[in-house]
Amino acid sequence: EGAGVLELFLAERGSHLMRTAVLLAGGRPDGEDLMQAALERLLRQGNRIQGDPEGYLRRTLYNLAADRWRRQETWRRKLPVLGGGQRTAEPDLTAVVDLRDALIRALHLLPPQQRAAVVLRHWEQLSEAEAAVVLGCSEGTVKAAASRGLRRMRELAAGWLENDVELTENRT
Repeated sequence: EGAGVLELFLAERGSHLMRTAVLLAGGRPDGEDLMQAALERLLRQGNRIQGDPEGYLRRTLYNLAADRWRRQETWRRKLPVLGGGQRTAEPDLTAVVDLRDALIRALHLLPPQQRAAVVLRHWEQLSEAEAAVVLGCSEGTVKAAASRGLRRMRELAAGWLENDVELTENRT
């Protein structure tokens, strides 16, 4: 019976939760690993979870992602430095794909708390109070982290746009 309930839940909410996991993890494979780990924890809890499993699963996703970020302090060094020198071939991308890529890259460069606050507030569209419950902090902390995260993403995006303009001018 428990497996059937989980299957129904995942059929209804699984895609949305997977997208959240991918955003938190920074890529599809890592997002799938994150989601799998969260589901394993959900299954281990069995009948001890009261109410909707989505809240437990969401909180587990954010906690696992934060744990991962803390363990991998070198993750920033492993990310490619964004800029003109990295493009080896002319990609055939649309403006929408470019924008999404830039947003995901900017999200990757944020510290864990800012990243989680931005995802919760602007992807999940949770209120500050709801995000504070998920993250286990105050509403003020969520508000400040989301604000700082968005400001940093804007700064990064401005730098990329300048680099793109320089690349375009150099090609002509």
